Amino acid sequence: MSSSFSRAKGFLCFAVFAAVTAAMPARAQTMYRYKDANGVWVYTDRKPGGEQEFQEERVERRFEKPEVRLLQRAAANGVMLIAQNTYFGPVQLAFRVHPIENVSSDTKRSGLTVLPPRSDTELVFVGKSAEQVDLRFDSEFQFIPGQPGAEHRPTQPYRLPYALSSSIRVSQTYPVVRTHNDPQNQYAVDFVMPIGTDVFAARDGVVIEVATDFFEGGTDIEVDGPRANIVRVLHDDGTMALYVHLNWNTIRVVPGQRVRRGEYLADSGNTGFTTGPHLHFVVQRNEGGALVAVPLEFAGPTGPVTLVTGETYTAY
Repeated sequence: MSSSFSRAKGFLCFAVFAAVTAAMPARAQTMYRYKDANGVWVYTDRKPGGEQEFQEERVERRFEKPEVRLLQRAAANGVMLIAQNTYFGPVQLAFRVHPIENVSSDTKRSGLTVLPPRSDTELVFVGKSAEQVDLRFDSEFQFIPGQPGAEHRPTQPYRLPYALSSSIRVSQTYPVVRTHNDPQNQYAVDFVMPIGTDVFAARDGVVIEVATDFFEGGTDIEVDGPRANIVRVLHDDGTMALYVHLNWNTIRVVPGQRVRRGEYLADSGNTGFTTGPHLHFVVQRNEGGALVAVPLEFAGPTGPVTLVTGETYTAY
């Protein structure tokens, strides 16, 4: 099964990669905010210098961050590895066991499985070769959200994710792929939005992931890419919408919450890998261990609309 794991390892791009893990405690942060020269509120985790007036507050996380954990349970003549999924949606997990000492030859070394939402799943039994000898091994895993093989079947065109009757320009969408040059983002849409623009749900679903810890953006994809504030919404057909670059401390939904089309989610921002304030919106499905973007149609005044780079669209 090593070939299956290697394929999954290459594609599980939102992975957690670890041995046995424990729950992360809720974290408190010091947040500073001040108005820039244009009167726009700036949020940062760094204390402003000079004569800049600012406000300071201590902020606690409002929810337990969903995660996947690999736990151990002692059993007769071995150890059972248990995968715990605290997400409000399914995840696909790839695992590998590395024998060190006294691991039985029939212990499964690697595999792929799907963990149901909010579940504990027996993953693999690591048995002893000799009962009276200590057992030693390492384990690792990766995962991505979503049920493999989900098909994109919206019942109506997506709602543009901003206020009704307002008009926003599209700075990038397919077939323009300047920064959308991977399968996860191929059909993503970048909407040019000033920081603080209201962002609304484009389709009904359940919030399964929220990131709210980041303040700044940059152009180093390795450093700044993982530092975007996001909301991920699971749709009834198993696809997932991702709203990216959101403004710090404005996200008003939590994992497990069901949101309706047109419901307020957060303010747009400029966090993560970005050259300027905008909303990156994409719908993805899990294609057998890889997250891939799907083509989108949005509601227009006379029917479905396929967006074009450089054009401006009014929300209906």
